[in-house]
Parts: sequence; C-alpha cells; structure tokens
Amino acid sequence: MSYIHFDKTQLINLNYSLDRETIRTNRGGCYTSTTIIGCNTRKYHGLLVAPQPQIDSQLHVMLSTVHETVIQRGANFHLGISKFPGNYSPRGHKYLEDFDSEPIPKLTYRVGGVLLQKELILDTNRDRVMIRYTLLDAHSPTKIRISPFLAFRGYHNLSKANDDINKEFKKIPNGAQFKLYDAYSPLSLQLSKKVEYVSTPEWYHNVEYIMERERGYDYQEDLFVPGYFEFDIEKGESVIFSAGLEEADPKTREKAFEKEIARRTPRNNFENCLINSAGQFIQKREGETRVIAGYPWFGWWGRDTFVSSPGLTLTQGKYETFIEIMDSMVKDLEGPLFPNVGSGVMANMSSMDAPLWFFWSLQQYIAYTGDSKTIKKKYLEKMKGIIEGFRKGTDFNIHALENGLVYGGQEGLALTWMDAVNSDGPVTPRVGCPVEINALWYNALCFYHELTGDEEIHAFSEIVKKSFVDNFWDEKKGYLADVVNGEEKDWSIRPNMLFAASLPYSTLEEDQMDLILEKVKSKLLTNRGLRSLSPDDPSYKGYYFGTQYTRDIAYHNGTVWPWLLGHFAEAYLKLHGKSGKNFVEKIIKSFDEVMTQYGVGTVAEIYDGDPPHRPKGAISQAWSVGELLRIMYLVKKI
Repeated sequence: MSYIHFDKTQLINLNYSLDRETIRTNRGGCYTSTTIIGCNTRKYHGLLVAPQPQIDSQLHVMLSTVHETVIQRGANFHLGISKFPGNYSPRGHKYLEDFDSEPIPKLTYRVGGVLLQKELILDTNRDRVMIRYTLLDAHSPTKIRISPFLAFRGYHNLSKANDDINKEFKKIPNGAQFKLYDAYSPLSLQLSKKVEYVSTPEWYHNVEYIMERERGYDYQEDLFVPGYFEFDIEKGESVIFSAGLEEADPKTREKAFEKEIARRTPRNNFENCLINSAGQFIQKREGETRVIAGYPWFGWWGRDTFVSSPGLTLTQGKYETFIEIMDSMVKDLEGPLFPNVGSGVMANMSSMDAPLWFFWSLQQYIAYTGDSKTIKKKYLEKMKGIIEGFRKGTDFNIHALENGLVYGGQEGLALTWMDAVNSDGPVTPRVGCPVEINALWYNALCFYHELTGDEEIHAFSEIVKKSFVDNFWDEKKGYLADVVNGEEKDWSIRPNMLFAASLPYSTLEEDQMDLILEKVKSKLLTNRGLRSLSPDDPSYKGYYFGTQYTRDIAYHNGTVWPWLLGHFAEAYLKLHGKSGKNFVEKIIKSFDEVMTQYGVGTVAEIYDGDPPHRPKGAISQAWSVGELLRIMYLVKKI
C-alpha cells in the first residue's frame, strides 16, 4: 500500500471522499484538479485548466470532466459522477475499489468481472492532460465509451447554455477537435488507438458545485457534451485519452505517458509530498518564472512569492530557479513597490510589505549559497531604490516618520498581509506603523548596510532600532504592540510581533524575544500553524465559514496560518538551539496526517482557529508548503 491510499469504504462514502481533492500542475501554468472520486465540487475543478493569454491573464476550464461507460454484453455501466439538483448522477463511485497516488493518481474500478484502472498525468511542458485506461481483467468482450464535458470559460466564472457556441468539430488523427468560441484555442481530444467518434451534441444543465454553494457563490452551470468516443479494449491492454490545446501524435502517447511518469518524484513519504507540491507552484512560461500563490484560485502575489520562494527552491538546491523568480519579479517593480497581486498592466501595487520581504528573500539566498556577489550585481540598485522610496514617501501614504519608523495606510485599503476587505471596508486596516513592517524595515536597512558598508544607512538603522523599542515594546505587558499610530497603540495579540524575533536582524534583546515567543506559544500556537488573533480577544473568530463577508471577518481574526510556523520555528531555534529541536520536530510531524485530507498530498492555505482546526481556503498554498520545507531544513541544519 502506498503512502497516500484510499480504500473502497472511504471512496463510496461521499461525506468523506468529496472533502478530499487532488491538484496537479505543469510548468506552463496548467492544472488538473477534482476530488479523489472524480466528482467536481468547485467551479475551479477541471481535467484541463489552462492559460488563454489571447483572452486574459486568468486560467480557463477547457475540459471539465469525462464520464466513462463500460459496455459488456449490451449492458452499460456508468463510471462517472456529477452533482445535479437533488441527486448525484451517474453514481459511478460505487464501482471504485481504491485510489492510489503513487506515483500519479490512479483509480481502480470493478464492474462485475471487469477490473479497470484509470491513471491521470499532465504533460510537463504542454497544455495537455493524459488519462490511461488499462483493462486489468475481463471475462467477455469489453468496450469503453468516453463522454467529454466541455466548459470553455474562465475559472472564476460559470458556463450557461447558449446558442452562440460552435457545435462543429474537426476530425483529427484518432479523435476530434473542438472550438466552442472563436477567442479560444482549439481543444484536441484524441486516443492512442483508432476509435469511433459519435457526434451527439447536447447541453447538460444545472451541474452543481457544492463547495461554491457552501461559500455563498453561484454554483450551477451548464456543460456541453459534443458526443462520445467508443473503442474495444482487451484484457491487459492500455488506451490513452489525450486532451490538449494542440494536436498530439497518437502513436507516441504511450511513450509520452511513460516519460512523464519517469519524471515524477515519488510521493512515498511526507517530505516527498511536500517536495512534489513545492514544484507545482513554479510556473515557467513565455520567458518568465513565477510562483503561483495557491491552488486553485490564486495567481501571482508579490508578498507570497518572496516569503515562499526560499522554501520552494533553496531548500531543494534549486538556486537558479530562485534567481529566475527574482528576475521576473523585479520587472514589476514600480518605484519602491512590488505588486501585491498580478503583473504588468494587471498589477495591483497596494502592498506595504512585499518590497521588504524582497530583502529577506535575498538574505535567504546568501545564507543558503554564500553568494553575495550575484545579489549585489543584480539587485543592489533595486534595494537602494526601495529604501530611498520608503524614506521619501510613496503611494498609499507609505513613508518614514521623523523617528525612522515606516507609516502607511489610507482609508479603504489594507496594505499588510492582513488584507481582507469586505463591503464595510478593510477588516483589519492597521493604518499607522504595523509591527512586522517595521521589523522588516529594520532588517532591510541592516542587510543593505551589510552589503554596502553605507554608514549613513547604518546610522539611520540605529535610529529605527531605538524608535522601534520605544514605541512598540511594553515592559509590563511583555510583548509588542501590533500597530502604533501616534499616541494610539493596538495591543491585540497577533502573530505579527513574531517577526521582530525571527528575522536575521532584530531590534530586540534575547529576553524580549523569549517573552514574545512565550506569548505567541501560549495564545496563538496550534498544531496547524499560528492563530491570527488570540482567542481571548472579543474579535476572535474560531471558525472560517459562510459567505464571503463572514469568511473575510474571520480570515485574520483567529484563523490559523501554517506559513507563520516558519518564523516561529526559526525564532524558537535561534533562542533554544538543539534543545528546541524536538519541539519543532513535533510540529512538523503533526502535519503528516494532513497529506490525506483536503488537498491530498499538500498543505492548505488556512485552518480553523478552534479545534480540530479543519482545513479551509485554498487546498494548496505556496507559503504553507514552502515554510514547512524551510523548517525541515532548519531542523536538519541543527
């Protein structure tokens, strides 16, 4: 039995199986995602979700799903499953025997004397998904019918039946090509053996996505099924179904499938699952290397890129990939600001901390490689521009005060990582001098001085250091204020103070760091990450659920974030050394069980603040995975 495995009793239990999703990506930005039984529960699910740059910057669901039918002695056995109003139809999950994830997702169906295996893989460098069907056993002649469900729509949207679609198809080798709308790339559906394609175009109405309904969004769509492919299959034979944005050579499908399997890192233990997951966030397309912040709905985020990149790349010795990511990011630097989200004309620049995390990320590169020359040569002028821009003042009222601390914020915006905004405005606006921003600011100044020897910057950093302690620290309370705005101070117990202890350069003494860590440990630490607010606080929300509005309120008011563990562990090991190793290892070990939950083989974006800390948000998050890998590296280093 493999590390990640589900048996029949788990698979046929919809309450269990529909809560477990798979995600696989390729280097070009495509992904395939669904539940472990193949029933889509989100509008973001699809067998081929791919970029359509000629339309926009988002991903598009091209092929939503396929429904297979096993035909024997004139009887049809339907293996597919979709949710429709009031019922699931067909209920093909009842034929499932097991799900295996080693080295790729593999489902086994038993229909009477038929034992059919289904394996799925993405082409690493092409916008193509391949499904291999292998007839393991059969006692009489067997046919398989494959019905494709086409969407051709942006992954944030839903498809509705209409008369504008192009129902025509083009015959191609061993298959057919479809282009429902003029703006889209054609979708080529082919098989590795000669098949009969039967055109029976029709709309399937009101396919439901239960996770969208739960999240308060529209949840019904219509999918177009143009017809079906039907072929004979013999015992021991494998047939590959291919869906791609360009034609494939049917004769090479088996070889291509095996080649892709050979490229995979086994998912045979917890660490290898993380390594696999880490690689899935790295997108290389059109000469740029980017980090996808999370799946299925996140794109490129500046802050997330800088926080996650060291764990995703440097811990694996992928130093060139790290530099490629930084090179792609600096293209988007405008004045002293990096995008909060997006790139180029689509960029939103409202991030106060992304430029400061850039410094930290470069520090990590030097710590892993010892190569400061590359950093100086490539990025020193960018770093200088950021520091000068913050000191002089820039957009969003971001500027250095006379005491050296960085102030930022304006009405209607949330500029820190606690950036949820609902119809009432920012949930945690944090206008003023946020504690982590100024911890990062001091660290950036010291790092710049380390690289340049600039004494004026050094003198300024000393002013910042004194102002930080004077303004944020309270001896009686024994911890740091979360935000300082003139005489007003927010003493909410949040994890943001932690960075003053974890960053390479700190304004604090060891005894102050120790007090902060104990406060964080007692009030915020869980086995899934750090709470974003203490449960003692009246604003604390222990569960992340409901509509967008209610979820936004909980997002940074109690919800647990795994990525924060990276800095907790770093600060803890900095203070306790070898004696803290066992404690940190227990934290890592506790994540072992999440590999068979929610996003199978990866780590979720967030978890409920209250036990049992259920996974929520995106099923796979770059900084959750990256920081766990970085913790493991830190522990090994000790």
